[in-house]
Amino acid sequence: MVNEIILNETSINIYKYEESTENGLHKISFEFKVTSEEYHDITTLLYKGTFDVKVPERGLSFRARIYQYSTSFTNLYIKGKIGDFTLVLLEVKE
Repeated sequence: MVNEIILNETSINIYKYEESTENGLHKISFEFKVTSEEYHDITTLLYKGTFDVKVPERGLSFRARIYQYSTSFTNLYIKGKIGDFTLVLLEVKE
């Protein structure tokens, strides 16, 4: 089971992971929890849109962009809140 994704050298602990290919490109989907304390850093990272991705447990390393993104909570600036984030990344060829 995959427990960690690294985006631009930022490690994210995940609790759900799916992997596939689309037109020969890696496509990964994963879910993770974000606390109110982590919210600003995570959303700032995600606004970049394109990432160096590493999936250590699978030996994967590739460049990807956000294909789909959702969250269960839109204002995690409220102290003590935790949101579920879902992210789908699709490999990009440079």
